[in-house]
Amino acid sequence: MGILIGLLSFVLVLVCLLLGLLVLIQLPKKEAGMGMAFGSGAVDTLLGAGAGSALTSITKWTGGIFLALCVILAWLGNLKNSSGSAAKAVREAVSRTEPGAVPNAMTSGLIIATNAPAPAPAPAAQTPAAPAPAK
Repeated sequence: MGILIGLLSFVLVLVCLLLGLLVLIQLPKKEAGMGMAFGSGAVDTLLGAGAGSALTSITKWTGGIFLALCVILAWLGNLKNSSGSAAKAVREAVSRTEPGAVPNAMTSGLIIATNAPAPAPAPAAQTPAAPAPAK
C-alpha cells in the first residue's frame, strides 16, 4: 500500500504543477494579467483561436483529477493508519487497563502527571568546621 500512496502522491504533485501552469496561462477577458507575460496573443498563436475554451476545459478536468486524488490519498492514508501497529498498540494498551486506572506511562507511551508529592530535597552536605587557631 505504501508504493501506491507514493505513486499517487507523485501524480498529485504533477497535477498540482500542471494546474498552476494552466491557471497562469489562461487569458482574462480584457487581455491583461499573467496571461500577458507570455506575449500578446501567445496562446492564440500556439494553440489556435479557440484555445480559451480548450484551456478552460482542460483546467476543469485537471481540477477534478486533483480533487479525486486528494480524496483517494486521504482514504488510503486513513486505511493505512487504522491498521498500523501504532494504533493497534494504543488500542491494546487502553483495553488492558482497568476502568478508572491510570495507564502505565511506559506501556502507552504517554507521560501522565500525578498528584504524588514531590520528593523532599536532600540535606545539604555539611563541611567540618575549621579548627580554632592555637594561642
